[in-house]
Amino acid sequence: MAESGEAPRTVILTVDDDPGVSRAVARDLRRRYGGSHRVVRAETASAALEALQEMKLRGDLVAVIVADYRMPQMNGIEFLERAMDVFPGARRVLLTAYADTGAAIDAINLVDLDHYLLKPWDPPEEKLYPVVDDLLDSWLASDHRPVPETKVVGHRWSAHSSEVREFLARNQVPYRWYPSDEPEGQRLLAAAGEDGLRLPLVITPDGRVLVEPDARELAGRVGLATAPSADFYDLIVVGGGPAGLGAAVYGASEGLRTVLVERTATGGQAGQSSRIENYLGFPDGVSGAQLTDRARRQAARFGAEMLTAREVVGLEVNGPSRTVRFADGSAIAAHTVILATGVTYRQLDAPGVAGLTGRGVFYGAALTEAAGCAGKDVYIVGGANSAGQAAVYLAKGARSVTVLVRADDLTRSMSHYLVQQIAELPSVTVRARTEVARAQGSDHLERLTLRDTATGATDEVDAQWLFVFIGAAPLTGWLEGVVVRDERGFVVAGPDLAPGGEPPKGWPLDRVPYHLETSVPGVFVAGDARSESAKRVASAVGEGAMAVMLVHRYLERL
Repeated sequence: MAESGEAPRTVILTVDDDPGVSRAVARDLRRRYGGSHRVVRAETASAALEALQEMKLRGDLVAVIVADYRMPQMNGIEFLERAMDVFPGARRVLLTAYADTGAAIDAINLVDLDHYLLKPWDPPEEKLYPVVDDLLDSWLASDHRPVPETKVVGHRWSAHSSEVREFLARNQVPYRWYPSDEPEGQRLLAAAGEDGLRLPLVITPDGRVLVEPDARELAGRVGLATAPSADFYDLIVVGGGPAGLGAAVYGASEGLRTVLVERTATGGQAGQSSRIENYLGFPDGVSGAQLTDRARRQAARFGAEMLTAREVVGLEVNGPSRTVRFADGSAIAAHTVILATGVTYRQLDAPGVAGLTGRGVFYGAALTEAAGCAGKDVYIVGGANSAGQAAVYLAKGARSVTVLVRADDLTRSMSHYLVQQIAELPSVTVRARTEVARAQGSDHLERLTLRDTATGATDEVDAQWLFVFIGAAPLTGWLEGVVVRDERGFVVAGPDLAPGGEPPKGWPLDRVPYHLETSVPGVFVAGDARSESAKRVASAVGEGAMAVMLVHRYLERL
């Protein structure tokens, strides 16, 4: 490919194997359209096709393709036929000599040719520009807007495709989804040289192709920070939920060199919530994604460093420093650490569920899948607020939503305002004393067997969508043997470590632990990972802020 600039303008592509003619065509086109379009010149059909595929991957838009008829290896009609597979909306022009007008007329039917031009033209103001003007007007009138976002090509029932979409959505990365079995998805696969057997395919805005990427590779390619800028900080915050974000905002705003480390996406479980209506200051409610995005931008504005897709696997005490180790063997250290790892939903222990996870069975709201639920029957397992918020949200489009709970009703585990909302929705049904006994399906969920926990009776229902919100398992296994945890794995802190006013066993200082301080001095815990925490967004944010205050108190006595 010759002569292509970097400006993101609509492309006019011209291809001619005669260098002199090729330069003349490009010169005339640039003279008229260079200010508003990018004119790309190629001297072989293969180079032009390569250029088109590169532009397809970058998300560029090609408005007009001008091709010479007499080219070796591949004539202009054959080239335009292949170019249609890449940019079907581009207007197509064939350059011909007088002797080839018959072939040009045939091409009108073969490749839906928009126009043919006789060479040479003189003057272009009369014989070239009016034709191209009309073609550009026609193209602009059609819907071929550019797609600057990351593009994801995948299969509807691919677990990895679902994971990638959820990762991008939760990290506020704009993307567009293309099913692999639809025409545009097929064109993108062909442009990337892939047959669709390995999915998902991710194409970044600069045209880079990622095949079945893991979270860290994907994060690095879409502009998320994954590598720390320093080896030592004042404060490391592990976990990017409300508690971690609160700690990052207050730590950075008060002058601490702060880094937040998140293994998947900031926001935690709260970030997946479709609507939080009882958070102070938002009388009309706020989505978890909105709240998370604001908090992340706020932390960054104060100078907090944010690392994404980094899994923490170890915590070490090395004199006055606290070292956090990553899964890849690297590490960072700081004077202090705040553990804000939050919790994760427990796995549903029923036959068939594990094999269908990501293929109709989802843990958490999985809001990227909500559009696929339109007009369908949806099942939700769980009776806490997160399940209730999902039920209200999905009821907007689903044909029916059935909430399955083991308890007698929702009142013991769900906020009163959500119980009321669900009761007022005719498409939502609550089945008490009910559990999932089995999930079945070939490549995706198709049926559920439900069991009445009181009588043991079962019935089978058709189902393609199951969202699970059960229990809260703390993400603290990597802290085994380092800090004290309770029998369920939650981190014990503050007064709970010294119930009689005495420091815990092995405590090296002449004071008792501060309120949110763990059994390791300088290591604090905030939010849902703390033993006996309130499990509410507001309390988690408050604990994150309080932990920073205690960090300052700790640092003053170093």
